[in-house]
Amino acid sequence: MHTPTERPQPTLARASWAVFQKDLRAELRTRYALNALVMFALATVLMVSINLGSQLLGSEPLTPLVNAVLLWIVLFFAALTGMARAFVQEETAQTAALLRLHAPPLAVLIGKWLFNTLLLAGLTILTTLTFGLLMSLHVGNLPLLLVVLGLSSLGLATTTTLIAAIIAQANVRSALFAPLAFPVLLPLLVIAVQTTDLAFSGAAWNQALANVQLLVAYVLLTAASTMLLFPLVWEA
Repeated sequence: MHTPTERPQPTLARASWAVFQKDLRAELRTRYALNALVMFALATVLMVSINLGSQLLGSEPLTPLVNAVLLWIVLFFAALTGMARAFVQEETAQTAALLRLHAPPLAVLIGKWLFNTLLLAGLTILTTLTFGLLMSLHVGNLPLLLVVLGLSSLGLATTTTLIAAIIAQANVRSALFAPLAFPVLLPLLVIAVQTTDLAFSGAAWNQALANVQLLVAYVLLTAASTMLLFPLVWEA
């Protein structure tokens, strides 16, 4: 008499990659988040460059701090525009229960985080290049700028992934995302603006080391908190 064999469970890496591929295929098919991110970022950067064009042509160019603030305002609100849908599509398509059945919570988290990180990386590159070209931006310390953009994008992706999971089942999810995300992301934004200002100004690494360490600490803290809280949120 033959006994039925249990289907082997996929490894965490395989399950995470499957969730990432599913989200990537869905986004390439609809391009909702991608179009929203790109259009918002480009429109905002263009509007800023047009409104500040008279200052750029004058004798007093914008200071590195003002440029840093403007850049992160664009990046922050563009990220909020697209990241809120990380889990919404599962609820609207009624595939959340199926995903809970076939993938462990940590795999869902990693897969969604990878997808959000990819979106944010593309957004950051596009926005920074466009902003730099239109604003005639001078970067004094390019490696430092790349580090702060990379670490800040990781922090943004981690935090927004968890918040998107929290609000996914709410009726007014779009109205909840920004108020919940802003207090958590405020420390990251403050440090990112300060460090970007140092990068634009050409500061030495020893001047920015404390800020870089704070960014690393923020990323590690939010990653650990998200890994602890996400299973409770996802299985609620």
